[in-house]
Amino acid sequence: MNRSIDALATALEKLLGAALIVAVLYNFVNVVGRYIVGRTFISADEVQIYIMVYIAFLGAAVATWRRAHLRMDVLVHRLPHRAQAVLGVVELALTVVLAAFVCYVAWGYVKQMAGLDARSQNAGIPMWIPHSAILIGFGLIAVLAILQFIQLWRKGEGP
Repeated sequence: MNRSIDALATALEKLLGAALIVAVLYNFVNVVGRYIVGRTFISADEVQIYIMVYIAFLGAAVATWRRAHLRMDVLVHRLPHRAQAVLGVVELALTVVLAAFVCYVAWGYVKQMAGLDARSQNAGIPMWIPHSAILIGFGLIAVLAILQFIQLWRKGEGP
């Protein structure tokens, strides 16, 4: 299971890297167009922002799997191994609960945006698309935290 998820995380990292390159190139083309040709893509800023939003939320899911998120663990490393394991389980449980709550709220908002057929001002992108980044990102975070919890359970470090 670890190898498969690691491979998916690596693929997602590459996709996010490519998305960042696309955003930078789009910005570059827009700058060249503005100052050399005198024309720009009206929607460039919106599209770049939406790409960055997806990069942030999907990247957070990768960081969750790799356990590379920011944390204050100076004191945790000084605790006995059993206490560290308990704190790890509590951390994963809180991550699942919080991510599930964010998914619940985000789902309602995405549904509302789709129902209103709200669109971005310049590009005309349906607003449920950028707002779904929150739903997808936190959904992945919840699933990956559950998988990590299952791994701890199988190792005998779970509750």
